[in-house]
Amino acid sequence: MYNTVLSLHSYWAYLVLIILTIAAVNAIIKFFGDKEYEANDFRKSLFTLIVSHIQLLIGLVLYFVSPRLQLFSESGMGAIMKDSVNRLYLVEHPLINIIAVALITIGYSKHKKKLTSKAKSKMIAIFYTIALLLFLSRIPWSAWIG
Repeated sequence: MYNTVLSLHSYWAYLVLIILTIAAVNAIIKFFGDKEYEANDFRKSLFTLIVSHIQLLIGLVLYFVSPRLQLFSESGMGAIMKDSVNRLYLVEHPLINIIAVALITIGYSKHKKKLTSKAKSKMIAIFYTIALLLFLSRIPWSAWIG
């Protein structure tokens, strides 16, 4: 089960990064280009919200079926924090990505309350771009690419 969930989490991450990049770049272009916020922009933002939440759920399942989780009881938090690989997988990656998904959710909620196109695009551009940077900062690149 672990390997199946791990594969799903890894492949779904590509979709999240692609969709999030599209939504963030689209919002930045709309904001700086003073372009109208349209129904298609709303759909991109919503789809980004949905795929990121699905990724979060897959990640939570992966976290709790991971053999690494036993390290908390075997070695303790101090040993995990001293080991950069275990710290990344057990603390940094989950925490930062939960924050990133929360930012996507906040940005989406805030943008719906705005009345003008520029304000809507600004909210999506800010929150989605920060979330994208957070995601990129905590991807275990050595395991993902290699």
